[in-house]
This record gives sequence, C-alpha cells and structure tokens, in this order.
Amino acid sequence: MTLLEQIITIGLCALGTMLTRFLPFWIFREGRPTPPLIIYLGKALPAAVFALLVVYSLRNVDLAAPSHGLPEAIAVGVTILLHFWKRQMLLSIAAGTACYMLLTQLVF
Repeated sequence: MTLLEQIITIGLCALGTMLTRFLPFWIFREGRPTPPLIIYLGKALPAAVFALLVVYSLRNVDLAAPSHGLPEAIAVGVTILLHFWKRQMLLSIAAGTACYMLLTQLVF
C-alpha cells in the first residue's frame, strides 16, 4: 500500500470507530424516553452473547479423546459457579479460561 492509501485507511477506520461510539448519543438524546426495543436488547443481549461464547468454545470438544471433555466440563462448572457467586461476567469468563488453560497444560 502506498502512503496515501495507508492514510486513507487509517482515517476511515478512525471515522468508523468514532461514528459507532457517538451515534447512540446522537440518536438517543437526553430528555427523550428510550424505546422499549432498546431496553429489551440491553437486557437480553448479555445473556445471548454469553450463550454464543459457550457454544463457540465447546463446538469442537471431542468426547472420544483421552480426556473425554473433562477439562472443558470442569472449566464450564467453575465459570458457572463463580458467575452465580460473584455475578461478574468478566471475572467468571477469565477464571473459567484460566482454569481450562491450567487443566490442559498441567493435568490432562
């Protein structure tokens, strides 16, 4: 890429990022009620994203492999228990990931 193409690419990426950050504030101004659909999405999407993450993470688990999916099951259990205990999604995801990595590298 030439220098001009690089500058244009960086500028368009910056513009796209700024647009996605500022657009909600332009659309949903103060004083106007938030539409019910947006309120619903704010409640439903975090659980949906978490479910997609679980499906994506477990899609290639081979139960016929020597570990029989045990590290994955333990890590999912740790994630669920920690999430119900602390109610912190990022903490439970990070702990479940760390648990899985430790199990696969040190135990299985």
